[in-house]
Amino acid sequence: MTIRLDSLKSNKGARKRKLRKGRGIAAGQGASCGFGMRGQKSRSGRPTRPGFEGGQMPLYRRVPKLKHFPLVNQKSYSIINVSSLNEIEEGSTVNLDSLVKKGIVTSPKYPLKVLGNGTLKVKLIVQAALFTASAKSKIESAGGTCEVFA
Repeated sequence: MTIRLDSLKSNKGARKRKLRKGRGIAAGQGASCGFGMRGQKSRSGRPTRPGFEGGQMPLYRRVPKLKHFPLVNQKSYSIINVSSLNEIEEGSTVNLDSLVKKGIVTSPKYPLKVLGNGTLKVKLIVQAALFTASAKSKIESAGGTCEVFA
């Protein structure tokens, strides 16, 4: 005998009839339909969304506020302080390539960011992706210029 779609049948007891709720006491699920008397879980459209904790801040929103959770899409920079620019001769252009050639920056994996720690005594043209406010003011007060260079 070949099996065809019109000859297929489910196993005995595999398909149960649907409970008809709210059809009187005799039906077995009359009035409150097995949901109890009152409250949020007895209402129509009943289930709350997954993770809902009754108005308390849910776990999936609480946890990332704690320590040791890395920022998503965090930007990394090769960092240099203003104080280490004093070794460079006056009037020259400073960028990531020139700093690598001088040996001040050893791993030029990320764009350059200049921080304002220390003092600057040399007039320089500095090209970097980012400057802190203190670094920018120190470079410009020494007579140099800051160029945002990606």
